Amino acid sequence: MIRERQVGCLELTEHFIDRIDKHDGDLNAVVVRDFDAARSAARAADAALAGGVVAGPLHGVPITIKESYDVAGLPTTWGNPALASTRAASDAEAVAALRGAGAIVLGKTNVPLNLGDFQSYNAIYGATSNPWDRARTPGGSSGGAAAALAAGLSALELGSDIGGSIRVPAHFCGVYGHKPSWPIVPPQGHALPGMIAGPDLGVCGPLARTADDLALALGVLARPEPLDRRGWRVALPEPRQTALRDFRVALWPEDLLCPVSREISDRVASVGEALARQGARVSDSARPAFDAARAHEAYQALVNVEISALLSDEEYARVAAAVAALAPGDTSRRAQLMRSAAMSHRDWLRLNHEREQRRYVWRAFFEQWDVLICPVYATPAFPHDHGPVGRRTLDVDGVARPYHESMFWTGLPIASYLPATAFPTGLSTQGLPIGLQAIGAEGDDCTTLELARLLERELGGFQPPPGY
Repeated sequence: MIRERQVGCLELTEHFIDRIDKHDGDLNAVVVRDFDAARSAARAADAALAGGVVAGPLHGVPITIKESYDVAGLPTTWGNPALASTRAASDAEAVAALRGAGAIVLGKTNVPLNLGDFQSYNAIYGATSNPWDRARTPGGSSGGAAAALAAGLSALELGSDIGGSIRVPAHFCGVYGHKPSWPIVPPQGHALPGMIAGPDLGVCGPLARTADDLALALGVLARPEPLDRRGWRVALPEPRQTALRDFRVALWPEDLLCPVSREISDRVASVGEALARQGARVSDSARPAFDAARAHEAYQALVNVEISALLSDEEYARVAAAVAALAPGDTSRRAQLMRSAAMSHRDWLRLNHEREQRRYVWRAFFEQWDVLICPVYATPAFPHDHGPVGRRTLDVDGVARPYHESMFWTGLPIASYLPATAFPTGLSTQGLPIGLQAIGAEGDDCTTLELARLLERELGGFQPPPGY
């Protein structure tokens, strides 16, 4: 519409600002606002277009950015009061890529403290609500991002994912989200102060209201990290298939390691049936040939190692002392998490070797199958719960389950660096969105995105929440 002069860049920017002013008081999604700068950038974009200059595929498109990214001149706090006074000196690499493609940054969206929750609330900005039901969470840690998109406050979002932080909010809010193959989107500028090395597991990626927008954004974002650019480039292969009838699809609808609500597992099955009707080859029994329980245990350990880097020296010393006091035979979840947080480099290298073996198993699996479809989370969006994390549980069809148990599903692609696209499939009986994820082989991001695009036509794609 911008290219064809159906709408001006400033006109569109004002449209989104008006929607934020109208709707965000109830949602609290866009917690950092930079409207004056956005208006200036929009005027410049209109002037450039009038002169025949197009900056890129996002020329004049207003977007928002997850608060944990550096955006020049704006705070980057990760929801942590200790960082409340910080201001970024420059844009993160991914933000710079989006701006370079012509995007206009309206502001930043809410996150949980240190990005460590399936909800999005903190002591600086407060809590963000789900536009489908404001008594429920939009997810985390890219919860403000998904809520803003679903409510029509932004055209595109930049999130991040180490434990489902893109895919869970996309599922909860009924939008699309893509966790890219690691490490095709540079993470520099998405870190706490002083940390410039890329993470072992976490990735940067887009959220959007359509699969096409996800693919467009990934095309802008995918590039080597700064130190690699002299000799490397990112060249993702084309989709393996371009018609639903040609896809080979494995389904993983449920697992005793993380029980899901009947509606979630039934939705995996119904999507499989829709694919089969189109001629796709579908199996609900095909699995990669590894021990899923051990794979999840290793993933949790690798995540804990990465998170432990955020601890202060004093906090780390306390964890190390507690580990030393553990009984040798203590294999409780608490003991395992504590040991991984204080893991030696020697033990990490052994765990990484095990991970490499599992990556080869996934490769063999994806020689037979194009994608694997499975749940993102055990339930649709749940009510706000800001009580002590250790006391929280999740209601799964009337049964109280461990709060963090759904990391089984979100972790499947993360530890092995696989791409995963979250896509909406319609509503639950309670009127809440249900999203699923399509996991692909390393580097096959375009394949999972293409399947999501084709299913968008079949299943209906994004729908706006009532009132928005």
